[in-house]
Amino acid sequence: MQLFYTDVFVLPLPAGHRFPMEKYARLREALLVSGDFAVADFHLPHAASDEELARAHDPDYIRQVSCGRLPEKAQKAIGFPWSAGMVERSRRSAGATLCACRAALADGTVAANLAGGTHHAFRDRGEGFCVFNDAAVAARAMQAEARAERILVVDCDVHQGNGTASILAGDDSIFTFS
Repeated sequence: MQLFYTDVFVLPLPAGHRFPMEKYARLREALLVSGDFAVADFHLPHAASDEELARAHDPDYIRQVSCGRLPEKAQKAIGFPWSAGMVERSRRSAGATLCACRAALADGTVAANLAGGTHHAFRDRGEGFCVFNDAAVAARAMQAEARAERILVVDCDVHQGNGTASILAGDDSIFTFS
């Protein structure tokens, strides 16, 4: 099994911020301590490129995020203040899902992104601690790379992945289930 992690890319959040960033490092540590996984099972993902992101996101939005030109209202909707660290972690989080999909399809085994899903990011904006939508980015990439024709996105979070549903709406080749 290949596990892709991004917990080394920590957002510089203000003291007392409500997002529990440390949960990702704790998950990786717990998996290592369990004895079920070896250090070699854990991999750092590449950062999703502009091209990979643009299959699911508006290029102007990608530029605003990347260049630090997100309006204050957009930053508040995301829930994170802009920083270079936010951009890097967000790209790596989408990259982790891309890497997990590619690994699973290449090896015929299970692979996972330990970075958490970012299902609240829409085509032209982020919200709910989600900057780029990893599931939509990965689904579009698997199709563009001819690795999959039809895709099922199963979201097991306690609330709907509204950004995923919005980005992929009207595409009969991708079914989203939240």
